Amino acid sequence: MVAHPPDFREACRVWLKIGLLSFGGPAGQIATMHRILVDEKKWVGEARFLHALNFCMLLPGPEAQQLATYLGWILHRVPGGLVAGTLFVLPGFLVMMGLAALYVGFHHVPAIDGLFFGLKPAVLAVVVDASLRIGRRALKQWPLKAVAAASFAAIFLLDVPFPLIVAVAGLFGFLAARAGQRAFLPVADKGGGVIDALLDGGDGHLNRSFGGTLAVAFGWAALWLAPVAMAAVAGEGAFGAIGLFFAKMAVVTFGGAYAVLGYVAQQAVEVHHWLSPGEMLDGLALAETTPGPLILVNQFVGFLAGFRDSGGLGPWAGGVLGGALTVWATFMPTFLWVFAGAPYVERLRGHAGLAGALTAITAAVVGVILNLSVWFAIHVVFQRVSEPYFGPFRLIVPDLGSLDPLAAALVVMSLFAMLRLKIGMAPTLLAAASTGLAWRLLLAP
Repeated sequence: MVAHPPDFREACRVWLKIGLLSFGGPAGQIATMHRILVDEKKWVGEARFLHALNFCMLLPGPEAQQLATYLGWILHRVPGGLVAGTLFVLPGFLVMMGLAALYVGFHHVPAIDGLFFGLKPAVLAVVVDASLRIGRRALKQWPLKAVAAASFAAIFLLDVPFPLIVAVAGLFGFLAARAGQRAFLPVADKGGGVIDALLDGGDGHLNRSFGGTLAVAFGWAALWLAPVAMAAVAGEGAFGAIGLFFAKMAVVTFGGAYAVLGYVAQQAVEVHHWLSPGEMLDGLALAETTPGPLILVNQFVGFLAGFRDSGGLGPWAGGVLGGALTVWATFMPTFLWVFAGAPYVERLRGHAGLAGALTAITAAVVGVILNLSVWFAIHVVFQRVSEPYFGPFRLIVPDLGSLDPLAAALVVMSLFAMLRLKIGMAPTLLAAASTGLAWRLLLAP
């Protein structure tokens, strides 16, 4: 079949397909887009795809949705970006809303409790598998491995904020590329897609004045923040705090879902008291089993917050509003970042300094994801965990007496299934959930 530039209707069907198939967290979703858009459809070339991916890694928020929006914009300008970004999230949003309602209504039913007990260890295996896959793709040379190791040490031992890690990594990559360090230099394209020839030959939507960029940025920022401001001014229930918290997260959290979940969990559990650590892991398990970005776990958090502090709306209406407001605050900035920044990033393709910065940031994200894997592992296997400080160093110390043997066994079996036997995410999650269900119904006192 000869590859051809897609018409808008064909692209909409493909974006819906991607949205429905986007399981497996960011790594799986990016792989799905690459397989369909680069390998099968040949709409976008390898170099442009990776350039867009590295730019999206630089942005705060969900990188997989940002990548879909960016590629949709490349193909069909703003309407294409809107459709791609929306359809990437919409199926998961609808499923997660139903699952969150089921959770708050039936969580204490033994069967449901057992399912979630089994899912948590399997989710850890999914996170570890994703970190290894991303690492194999991003860390092909030792300088990049060193950046990842430094990133892990900075966040795990020194509790360095995500934005500072990203900024330092980007500056290091920029300087390394300017100095000629090969690991950080841009890779030559070995064959572009059909859209590449059209864009590289000159296309109007890659060119925009500074004034036009300001208008785009202001318009999307106003659209994004209007519901957040309305919720804050109304002052009813938890909605003002929900809107402000997740709007802030959309600006300051880098590296995608795996990199930011630890911080979101800490704030939602320890500062706002919207849910417990166990409930946060339950939400992550639900997000792993739905299509769409893993950061849809934020919707679960918002649903529980609105359900428990609904003002005068009633708990169910409060839950729906809290979940919807969370999704709006989390995902709307994608259109602001991409539509305002993508034309400039496209013009800088092949720029050594920018390529080096983006490559280093991608490597740093691997270290941040490894930190999340360790954090989840300790909290899944041990029931009590402390975080003492020794000077500038923070340690995560489990209470060895609080070890949960069944949870530890499920972690080992799930890791063995995914990493050694190469069993997919869905069968592993199903097997672990079934084991938890059997334990709760048959073996637990």
